[in-house]
Amino acid sequence: MQGTVVPGPPVTAAQPGRADRLRRAARRDGGHCVWCRRDCTGRVRATTDHLVPKVKGGPSWLENEVVACGRCNRHRGHTSPADWFAECVRRGWDPDLDAVLGTLRSLAAAIAERGGQRRARPYLDGQLRRLERLAGGS
Repeated sequence: MQGTVVPGPPVTAAQPGRADRLRRAARRDGGHCVWCRRDCTGRVRATTDHLVPKVKGGPSWLENEVVACGRCNRHRGHTSPADWFAECVRRGWDPDLDAVLGTLRSLAAAIAERGGQRRARPYLDGQLRRLERLAGGS
């Protein structure tokens, strides 16, 4: 059918690329790993760590990514942020709870504004509840 327009998905603003998201996250979180607080300059390579993993429906948005050293990112794998936070404390590290909570709250606001991410929402809500309890108890 010539001339027929089939509606597609809504057009949204393009997300920055991976390197740009890492630079922005480093400016937001500081130049340290949010899990072990190692300085991510020089020999320690910074990576972006998805707080809501892709396998749980987490998007590759700046609002879902924090700065992590390669070691912490690899070791965390798909461990939840709340469980990995507890593991970091057990190891004697000083994880940056404010940065993690701020990013998760930002993700919740971005999802509310943009919509979608249906698979990520319950996981995100549960992680926020658990980490906010920790923040209230400290």
